[in-house]
Amino acid sequence: MKFGYKTSSEVCSDSIYVNIENGKIAEVQFNGGCPGSLTAVSKLVVGMTPQQAIGVLEGIRCGGKSTSCPDQLARALKAYLQSGKAE
Repeated sequence: MKFGYKTSSEVCSDSIYVNIENGKIAEVQFNGGCPGSLTAVSKLVVGMTPQQAIGVLEGIRCGGKSTSCPDQLARALKAYLQSGKAE
């Protein structure tokens, strides 16, 4: 299942798209943000369950901001799980 998430205005990425297949993250795409870092984050979470990725990414901050692009991915995954659309 592919879903999109609108990120907080505090981060450089404006949206995130995630594809989850058989309960695991198959693909992540960030629109905007730091290409190198976000490509790495996207590849590192492939194969994880949403819960595993949330555990790793939740609470990461960018500089003095209260959130970051990885934290926004964790929030997107939490929203997905809470939506009832999880496989």
